[in-house]
Amino acid sequence: MADLEKYSSEFSDSSFFDKVTNFAKKAGCGLLEKAFTLYYTAKDPDTSTKAKAIIYGALGYFIIPLDAIPDVTPVVGFSDDLTALATALTMVAMSIKKSHKEEAQEKINSFGC
Repeated sequence: MADLEKYSSEFSDSSFFDKVTNFAKKAGCGLLEKAFTLYYTAKDPDTSTKAKAIIYGALGYFIIPLDAIPDVTPVVGFSDDLTALATALTMVAMSIKKSHKEEAQEKINSFGC
């Protein structure tokens, strides 16, 4: 739980969009789709506080530049981020609405996915 709080404090809308914009091509469409699905789920007022804490922890980990495997490491650089996002998606699956997935897909389409 302490890790969630630590990484949650790293999250902000601007840092999230900066990260996505700067690393979109390296991160890949699958990772972006997961990140945006979580983002739009967290922004929904119907999403529980617990689910939001999990999401912001995962997105904070995604944003932080120094993580377990640096994002600039070829091939595996985003694997730890993908694991964090996939775990969060599993944990909050009941909170994810079709509209969140649709918003995420629209957004990643703007990155050429």
